[in-house]
This record gives sequence, C-alpha cells and structure tokens, in this order.
Amino acid sequence: MNTPPIGILRRALLAAALVPAVMLAYDAYAGNLTANPVEYLENETGDWAIIFLIASLAITPIRRLTGWNEVIRLRKMFGLVAYFYAAVHVVIWFTLVSFFDVATMAEDIVKRPFITVGMGTFLILTALAVTSTTGAIRRLGRRWQQLHRAVYVAAIGAVVHFWWLVKADITRPRQWAVVLTLLLGFRLWWMWRARTLSRS
Repeated sequence: MNTPPIGILRRALLAAALVPAVMLAYDAYAGNLTANPVEYLENETGDWAIIFLIASLAITPIRRLTGWNEVIRLRKMFGLVAYFYAAVHVVIWFTLVSFFDVATMAEDIVKRPFITVGMGTFLILTALAVTSTTGAIRRLGRRWQQLHRAVYVAAIGAVVHFWWLVKADITRPRQWAVVLTLLLGFRLWWMWRARTLSRS
C-alpha cells in the first residue's frame, strides 16, 4: 500500500482542518456571516467539532481494516482539532449569546437539556484534551486508556446535543447518528471477533 509519509499527511490535514476557522474569522471581519451572525458562528463551530470528533473515531477502524498502523498518529490530532472547535463554540455561547452572564448560563445548563448535554460533552472533551500529552499518558498509566474511552460518551453526547438543538429538521444529526452507530458497531464487532478467535 503506497501512502504518503505520515508526518507530511498530518501537517497537510492539520492545515486543512484549520481552514474553516480561518474562513469564519475572515467572514466575521468582512461582515459576511448571514443575517444572524452569532447563530451562524455557533452552528458552524459546532458542526466542525462533530466532524473532527467523528473523524478521530474513524481512525481505529481504518487502521484495523487496512493494516496501515501509522494512521493511528492522526487520531490525537483530529481529537484536539475537535476540541478546538468545541471550545470556540462554547466561547461564542459564553460571550456573544450569554454576554458573560454566569447566573443565566448556569440556569440554562440546569433547565435546558440540550445545553446540559452539550456542557457535559465539553467537560469530557476538556478532560481528554488536558490528558493528551505524553506526560499525562505516563503519569496515568492504564487509567489513561480507561479515561480516553470516554470519547465515545462525548461523541454520543455531541450528536444528542445537536439533535435536541435543531428539534424540527433532524436530517443532519440523524446522519451523524448513523455514522456514529456504524463506528461503535464496528468496535463491538471487532471485540466480539477478537474474543471468538481467542477462544478457538
């Protein structure tokens, strides 16, 4: 299998992953953010957070199906990019939607389920991002892998947050739900396959 050097591919994909952020910043500067710029920024950053979170979950199936082991080096990058867009998404809500009104934000987190799930998802992603360093991996040992399995909970939470947010037109969150179901289903199938082979 002819593949580009993983370092070159990773740098190219990182540059491509940051293009949406650059374009959003430019559109904000140029005043090209539709009639509801804050909602547009929220939606776009939330969409890209889910896209890269799902991309990070797709890396392991790609490695197992293709035997291309080096591709695993892209998983952390996609996860951190997903966190970047999720963090921008939350900052927009904190500044441009809630205007730093902490009391109102806390009330929304408690009373509005889609915000409750969204904030819970962001806290999980924050924990994963903070512990993504080599030092954290070394300090946590086996607990690191257990902690980072929470990425599946975060992915489910992100899709549920999106689904409950849009309410009426659920086409896009349903599409992401299907993709996520396939990825989680593949993981369960692979675990079952590994156990079956070990028994035989």
